[in-house]
Amino acid sequence: MPTATLHGTVLAEAPESDVVRIEGNVYFPPSAVRRELLEESPTPYTCPWKGACQYYSVRDGGDAALQDRAWSYPEPYPSAIERVGTDFSGYVAFWKEVDVV
Repeated sequence: MPTATLHGTVLAEAPESDVVRIEGNVYFPPSAVRRELLEESPTPYTCPWKGACQYYSVRDGGDAALQDRAWSYPEPYPSAIERVGTDFSGYVAFWKEVDVV
């Protein structure tokens, strides 16, 4: 079962059948993510093929916060959904300091 953790705190966990893998990143379904540990970031980014991205700062439940270490595509381009083979709207992926196993 893929799990994302930061300093031992579980940020997201879902069965393999529920996650989406895109470009080497594991995207967790919205229902599998502990939203209270994410804070929306104002950092702008638009992927040329996936669409507008929403970044998040990630907390470990304590004082540690890592800026822009999680992201999501709230409304990916229809062509991106077709390319990936499934709708990944709102799914969340995590960057380097977050352990995803």
